Amino acid sequence: MMRYIVKRILIAIPVLIGITILDYGLMSLAPGTPLSMMMGPRVSQAAVDLRAEQLGLNQPVYLQYFSWLRELLHGNFGYSITTHQPVAEMIASHLQPTVLLMGTSLLLGLLLAVPIGVYSATHQYSAGDYTAVSLSFLGTSIPNFFLAMILVFLFTVKLNVLPSSGMTTLGVSGGGADVLRHMILPVIVLTTFMTGWNVRYIRSSMLEILEQDYLRTARAKGVREFWVIHRHAMRNALIPIVTVIGLQIPMVFSGAVVVEQVFSWPGLGLLTMTAIMTRDYPTIMAVSLLSAVIVLVSNLVTDILYAVVDPTIQYR
Repeated sequence: MMRYIVKRILIAIPVLIGITILDYGLMSLAPGTPLSMMMGPRVSQAAVDLRAEQLGLNQPVYLQYFSWLRELLHGNFGYSITTHQPVAEMIASHLQPTVLLMGTSLLLGLLLAVPIGVYSATHQYSAGDYTAVSLSFLGTSIPNFFLAMILVFLFTVKLNVLPSSGMTTLGVSGGGADVLRHMILPVIVLTTFMTGWNVRYIRSSMLEILEQDYLRTARAKGVREFWVIHRHAMRNALIPIVTVIGLQIPMVFSGAVVVEQVFSWPGLGLLTMTAIMTRDYPTIMAVSLLSAVIVLVSNLVTDILYAVVDPTIQYR
């Protein structure tokens, strides 16, 4: 296992370099530059040229990339072009709200999806099965921004019981209770999508396992149906479930851009969108690198969990 982990880490290094090259190239091809944000009737061309020289934007793209990579290898993510703050500090300050929001949504989504998916599979073609499948398709089909607007209209505009933006109430020290009130609406939106997504995978995984011969043998031996499902079937259905969780782990750290934008949640999703709109190159590159690292790490953790769930799986 240790040899496999070391090999995966060594493979990840050129992959990360390739991702940074691709990101930097695509970013340089996008219309507009950070300089376009400062142009105006009161800004002279000489001031724009001076700013371009200070930022190194007057150099060829490949030289800009190597300059950024050199600073990165020294642990320097650079400074934001718009706020002039260290990019590392900006990411650190926005990471905690994203992890809180997305982690809570992912946990609630799994807690709801697992029993619903198992029930749907074990009661195939029943009214409960049709209801669960229909609601899961509805949860994944309805756009997040549309559901968010509906919830804001109902609970903020009409009922005025829940806040619709931010993480805390301005001028009020409400503590954890205030943060919890602000989390309710975005968590409902994200949990609805994650639950609908997970229910389909868990249901299909359980249906495949329930057709196996060893479960029929267990029933023939007189094993209670509860233990057949929860001890034998669930154990072997965990691998597809682990795969789904592994795919969703990067979302916990990268944030939900649309939901955070709608609810003005101060997470990485909102930071990423702001950086893109203002052409903040250092921030965009840092967020892209962080997302790539999280994806690679989550894939490695998922592979390791495969061996934990199924001892017959061995890596070399």
